[in-house]
Amino acid sequence: MIPFLDLKKINEPYETAFQEKLKVVLDNGWYVLGNEVKEFETSFASYCGKKYCVGVGNGFDALVLIFKGYIQLGKLQKGDEVIVPANTYIASILAILQADLIPVLVEPKLETYNINPDLISQKITSKTKAILVVHLYGQLAEMDRINEIAVANDLLVVEDAAQAHGAIRNQESEISNQKSSVAYSFYPGKNLGALGDGGAVTTNDFELAKVIQSLRNYGSETKYYNDYVGINSRLDELQAAFLNVKLPFLDAENEKRRTIAKRYLSEIKNEKITLPFWDLSNNHVFHLFVIRTQNRVDLQDYLDRNGVQTVIHYPVPPHNQKALSPETSGWNHLSFPITEKIHNEVLSLPISPVLTDDEVGFIIAILNQY
Repeated sequence: MIPFLDLKKINEPYETAFQEKLKVVLDNGWYVLGNEVKEFETSFASYCGKKYCVGVGNGFDALVLIFKGYIQLGKLQKGDEVIVPANTYIASILAILQADLIPVLVEPKLETYNINPDLISQKITSKTKAILVVHLYGQLAEMDRINEIAVANDLLVVEDAAQAHGAIRNQESEISNQKSSVAYSFYPGKNLGALGDGGAVTTNDFELAKVIQSLRNYGSETKYYNDYVGINSRLDELQAAFLNVKLPFLDAENEKRRTIAKRYLSEIKNEKITLPFWDLSNNHVFHLFVIRTQNRVDLQDYLDRNGVQTVIHYPVPPHNQKALSPETSGWNHLSFPITEKIHNEVLSLPISPVLTDDEVGFIIAILNQY
């Protein structure tokens, strides 16, 4: 069986360096917000083309802390509306709710699965104060157009880049632009994955970075003195150490993903399968390679019988989840047919830096025989 994602194999090349980092942390005797976190924050900010990086406990907290940071700075108020893609992992929407803000869902483009800029303006009201953009599956959304809309309507832009580490627009070393604040997850399966949970916020906004540094640590900048009602969400020192080992290899691993994606796109020839859109630029890091088919259950069973493991990202759209139903939340009772079509048809193929050429060829052959 070709596994969907072999994390053990992905991390094997780093095991010796991990052991060395573990010894460094143990010998140092400083386990929370120490030198490894500081080093990672500096390195990752530079890698992303941002001035500041704040390490936090996970990607969800990164989003929540951005919104709560803006509330503390007076740029948002509880009850403000935030535009967000209807087609996303539910964490994006839960983060808005967690910050006592109101999600307003917008349909994606069927070709890219990312939010459709043409539809954003239709959802802007006097209560709209921000756009949460999700770079789904590793492909950057249309940030130029989204930023134009944001500027014209005086809206904040927040980016969920949990799946898009290293994605580049216009060959610049940044996730998308210099004004937005970006949330990252380092969950083990991400392109830059730790060996446990972890996350970060990157931004050029000094005041926001400073507030988030405090909010992640009980709202305290100086120990035992609390300026805000914060939370405990700090990037673990050991996870930061592991991320320091892996960060220099992220671009090479992303390039391997693109190489596999190019083979899939050029060699999969089956009219029953819809392949993803990609313009062949570095704006896509292929965290996932997502195909669509009208008979997903049959195709997934067929692949499983033939030794190829797949995953559905995601079987139920957020607005159809029990947690967000009209009976429990009261805010969302609308229909999103494009989102529903995507969630009914998508299937993710194996794509990782450790897939061999033979394994990729086998997957392609099996798909073409379907």
